[in-house]
Amino acid sequence: MALTLAGAQAQQVKRQPAAGAASSPAAPCPAAKQVLAPQLYGHWLAVFDKPPRGLPVQALVLLEKHAEFSDSLAGGVERDLRSAPGAKVPGHASRAQLAGDIEAGTLLLDESSNGINLTASWDGQIVEGSCGRSIRGVWKDLSNEALPDAPDVPFELTRQTGW
Repeated sequence: MALTLAGAQAQQVKRQPAAGAASSPAAPCPAAKQVLAPQLYGHWLAVFDKPPRGLPVQALVLLEKHAEFSDSLAGGVERDLRSAPGAKVPGHASRAQLAGDIEAGTLLLDESSNGINLTASWDGQIVEGSCGRSIRGVWKDLSNEALPDAPDVPFELTRQTGW
């Protein structure tokens, strides 16, 4: 996983067509329920609404083709834990692995900070009309250190371009 956070702000870059290049018709925007795993491959910015102390408001997410299951997703999440208020959250690392599926507009990802145990889950919905470029849902702390009443943390994933 080659993500770099280190104080960088994710930027969306719009590329202009080369002078004299013929403009091609825009691809049709798929309905949320029609978005497939390959359409989600790439870099995403995760923004969390009121994350627990010790976890930052933003993280970078990379989604790729799963090595064993072609219809599934794999990848990782990278967080700058130094930028988060409060002490380090036990059970969570600055880099974690992700694996999961997209089905009928629902994205389900498992997160693991050590590659063995689940430390969080992501449950999101493709935003209708976003052409698969925006996903909203909740992140849940599943680490052994999570409080029994740990709240779900709302998030939004936004597709990043120009990386």
